[in-house]
Amino acid sequence: MHVEKEFGSTFSLGRNLTIGLLDHLGKAIVVGHYDNKVFPTEAVLAEQYGVSRSVTREAVKMLTAKGLLIARPRQGTVIQPTLQWNLLDKDVLRWLLERKFSLRLLRQFTELRVSVEPKAAELAAHNAAYEDLQRMKLAFERMVRADGGDGDPTVADIDFHISILFASGNPFYYQFQELIRTALMTSIQFTTRVNQATPNIEAHENIMKAIFDRDPKRAYAAMHLIVNDVLLVIHAQEDADKRAL
Repeated sequence: MHVEKEFGSTFSLGRNLTIGLLDHLGKAIVVGHYDNKVFPTEAVLAEQYGVSRSVTREAVKMLTAKGLLIARPRQGTVIQPTLQWNLLDKDVLRWLLERKFSLRLLRQFTELRVSVEPKAAELAAHNAAYEDLQRMKLAFERMVRADGGDGDPTVADIDFHISILFASGNPFYYQFQELIRTALMTSIQFTTRVNQATPNIEAHENIMKAIFDRDPKRAYAAMHLIVNDVLLVIHAQEDADKRAL
């Protein structure tokens, strides 16, 4: 089904109309299409997108569950402030990537990485099972091959970092995987553009060796060094942007 979108372009909702509508509305909210606008009623959305009221109702319900919308008495459905969004939700993170690049958002992503990833590496040195170590080793080997032109270095780098979350042995750390994936995707694009930098193979190998050696302090320090270096680049760019004003 093709419909004319409020914002000008023609698109298809796909075979699953509810999921298609969820995706288009969620992306529109997150990238700011509805900023300073009243969010449409279910009846208006149904007419605009050429779908039934039950489809719009279900899509709105799903967006509400993700924290993007809330129904208020005498106000109807309104968009929630960003602080209320479920920022660990896979869809919300994907929609955030559709936004215009924001150095502030990247800094916030990286500040969380500094809090999470070094501790995950420390825990991995304590808790990693044989299967976790093999997964990490395979991810690192893909990084090495990608650095030589065989494969996607971004995907390999992300897989390595995600493998450490799993190796931590703490299921709460697993829940950060989509956020870390999104943060890394944004971070790698930024550092490549600013410094023409590629993933530091030696620095990643130092993390892996510390985990394999069951040395928690060394693993923590090695991961902290990598992530904090990104934060320093971001701070330097923010300072440069301020001076340019």
